[in-house]
Order: sequence, then structure tokens, then C-alpha cells
Amino acid sequence: MVQRCTNPNAHAYEAYGGRGIAVWGAWLENFEQFLEDMGERPSKKHTLDRINNDGNYEPSNCRWATWEEQQNNRSNRVEVFYLGRQMSIREAINLTGSTIPIARIHGRINAGWDIHRALTEKQRHLGRPTLGGKPKEPAA
Repeated sequence: MVQRCTNPNAHAYEAYGGRGIAVWGAWLENFEQFLEDMGERPSKKHTLDRINNDGNYEPSNCRWATWEEQQNNRSNRVEVFYLGRQMSIREAINLTGSTIPIARIHGRINAGWDIHRALTEKQRHLGRPTLGGKPKEPAA
């Protein structure tokens, strides 16, 4: 958190400090204050998450969240109306148990498919391309 918000040489600095995301001063100065405000990490599945992705790292904007919770809080989250409510595509996948890759579902929706069809229609496997009924030779 501190490195990506304060160190221009840190991985992902451009997505954090480079776009103005800061760490609350009391947390920068005192790790004990961070622990008092946030508590211990609940489990290895939890990481620090900002509730408002455009907000700073501060007590009112941070929580411990699982990977799935964080994915549903991304700024590029695509929402769909499915089964009578608004949800992320990932939530819809989890509800249906779809095994179709999320990128393919996004592509289908972008191509105009309705969400139910995008989640449930099985992928067609076209096999190897053929030329005159014979398998096409791979390019050298």
C-alpha cells in the first residue's frame, strides 16, 4: 500500500500514487495506528481493499476483503440485470455455475447476446480447418 502510493519506482505506482491515491498520514507514520484502525488480517484469503477505488487508503475507505469481493469492486466491473437484480458478470457466473470463460461472456454481451444466452449457450467446437475435405496442412 505505502510503496505503490509513494514510490514512483514501485510496481503499479501509476495506478495508485501516479493517479493521486494517497495513504492516510497516521498510517504512513505509525503502523500500530493502521492495526488499531483495521485490525489483523482475518485470513490469508483477505487483502486490503479500498471501498471507493478513487479514494485514498484511510479508515473510512478500507476493509479486509477476499479476492472475489475485490473483483466485484473493480472500477471496470461490468454490471448486468439477471434473475431480477443487478449484479456483476462474475456473480452471474457463480449463480449459474457457468464454465464459459468470462472473456467469452464479455465478448458475447458486447456482440449483443442477452445475458442468459451468453452464460448458458455451450461453445461450438469447429475442429481443424479443412480444405477440400482434407485436413489443412499447418503453415511452415
